[in-house]
Amino acid sequence: MKYLLVLLLAGLTSTAQIKKEQLNLMPWPQSVVLNDGNFALTKNFKVNITGNPNSRIFGGVTRFLRRLDGRTGIFFEQGFITKLNEFPSAQLQINCTKSGKIGLYEDESYHLDIKQNQITINATSDLGALHGLETLLQMLQNNSTSFYFPNSQISDFPRFTWRGLMIDAARHFQPVDVIKRNIDGLAAMKMNVFHWHLVDDQGWRIEMKKHPKLIDLASDGMYYTQEEIKNIVKYADERGILIVPEIDVPGHGSAILTAYPEIGSKVITLTGGTSEKNIQGTAIATYGVERNAGIFSPTLDPSNPKTYQLLSELFDEVCPLFPGAYFHIGGDENEGKDWDANPKIQAFKKKNNLTTNHELQTYFTMQLVPMLKKHGKQLMGWEEILTKNMSKEAIIHSWRGPNEGVVAGQSLVDAVKKGYKTVLSNGYYIDLMYPIESHYLNDPMPKGADLTTEEKARILGGEATMWTELTTPSTIDSRVWPRTAAIAERLWSAEDITDVGNMRKRLETVSFRLEELGLTHIRNRAVILRNIANNQNIKSLNEFANVCEPLKGYTRNKGGTEYQMYSPFTLFADACTPDAKDALAFDEAVTQYLANKTPENKAKVAGFLNKWIAVNKGLVELSSNAPLVQPILPLSKKLNDASQELLLVLDNKSILKKEDLKSLIEQCNTKDHADVELAVYASLKKLI
Repeated sequence: MKYLLVLLLAGLTSTAQIKKEQLNLMPWPQSVVLNDGNFALTKNFKVNITGNPNSRIFGGVTRFLRRLDGRTGIFFEQGFITKLNEFPSAQLQINCTKSGKIGLYEDESYHLDIKQNQITINATSDLGALHGLETLLQMLQNNSTSFYFPNSQISDFPRFTWRGLMIDAARHFQPVDVIKRNIDGLAAMKMNVFHWHLVDDQGWRIEMKKHPKLIDLASDGMYYTQEEIKNIVKYADERGILIVPEIDVPGHGSAILTAYPEIGSKVITLTGGTSEKNIQGTAIATYGVERNAGIFSPTLDPSNPKTYQLLSELFDEVCPLFPGAYFHIGGDENEGKDWDANPKIQAFKKKNNLTTNHELQTYFTMQLVPMLKKHGKQLMGWEEILTKNMSKEAIIHSWRGPNEGVVAGQSLVDAVKKGYKTVLSNGYYIDLMYPIESHYLNDPMPKGADLTTEEKARILGGEATMWTELTTPSTIDSRVWPRTAAIAERLWSAEDITDVGNMRKRLETVSFRLEELGLTHIRNRAVILRNIANNQNIKSLNEFANVCEPLKGYTRNKGGTEYQMYSPFTLFADACTPDAKDALAFDEAVTQYLANKTPENKAKVAGFLNKWIAVNKGLVELSSNAPLVQPILPLSKKLNDASQELLLVLDNKSILKKEDLKSLIEQCNTKDHADVELAVYASLKKLI
């Protein structure tokens, strides 16, 4: 009878109807309808492709099968898909009407229909079909013995056409494998633009055969060969991703000017008090690759014809490597100090009726438009390029906000009202370590702005930006993921999909599934903590990392000089991430307890406090043979002391004066230790 009951329960489990809120889909599709029944997976599962797709669909379907097989361990009989209509009776039928074109405004929609004996994906292009396969993977369910897809109908399409991620490979060089695994992550999250920041003060990262000085003098030997770039472009194309390269000019020019100082704007004062411009050959300024972070004065000379000659030659060599229609020229953070101090440039401004440095930069940028147009490229730049005389073909990249002393997204509204297409990155600066909620609720479509339908259409979408002053190949994935998945949902899904709690629930599964693509955002924490622990047990360190977050904004690297590009990023702050896991759980426990002070709710809060007391003890013991643990001990001690006293508060046994208790909790608000902050401070404060 006992075994019969087990069999009956197993049967109920296998046929239990899943509910929509149990699905871990991200981005959430435009329409999801669940029906009764399931499609059971077996080793006979096969895929067939019909229509007129691009050949990228074959690799996409093969990767889908391998990932599905990896999740289920079923050992599918079908191996590599290489041609159309190979298995007409296959259980998964994919039909694509046409070959998808990599770029903006392509039809990326799909319709996924799961029935008990048949699954179909219908898409206009293979790009839509690839998105449909990602959704199908996310639909996978299991019971104790088998895997299945719930019967359903999903119709889906993106809200915005530009859904991007920028990775800065100039500050800290990011090797090919880092770029490729993040491109895989983008494809999994239905993103379609990879913005590759390749040149900045800290390095030139493109092999130049006609201008080898750039890699000889300004790359530290860390750059992408042209063959590697072509390979990455192909890799991205096969996954439906457009690559937009960036060479940042005229500011952020240290690397370029290290190789070609003769086109710099710096004035050299000669002995005897005379001043001569460098291009006259009497006194060429010297420049060096920058090792710090920040905004620096080296700037290209917009009055020198040789500047444009060199840039034209550089674009002639770089543009053919990137078949996409867009090229980002930077244009940001040019302070103009060297321009102001250069008499020849001032005379050039006067001669050309250019009143301000902003107008001078517009002059400079306008010279680049035909250079790029020659290669079929459309110019894109950061919002500083926006002036009344800028070409209407330029795309304005909106990035500034309160950190820069301006209204968030104001440049986006200004740009579309003036007739420019625009992409939003303000609010998506993932390098600043802000919580996921701030990114998730940041919409490219500004609320309260009086925009016409035509103006709204100029808002192409958004782009997460990963600057790498404080990020290495070992830590970059944990700074990009999983928060970029939430940004992907904001850019794909309907405007009213804004439930943060539901997003967090789904993200837990989505984040773990990204590991199968080789992303290291979860696993590399243990690598860093083992180094800190000197290969001792890392349990206490890991528990403490679950309540600590890296300092936010630009506060970790004050003045840009606390860390250099060669500094160690193997410290406790590098193991911590935004949205500290236990901080979120503790806040929920405190909220429940304050709403209803039951013994059960009290025990949950006390459980956390007791854990942190034990963690402090463990860290002290660990530190006896691990010097890198020492910097976090003062912070751990503060949390320990607060936890001990709050346990007494919960039992009404505290004898501390109210002011002293507040002071004890306030000590947990410090930002003076190990470049991290206690993410539980606000919740601790609630308890008093």
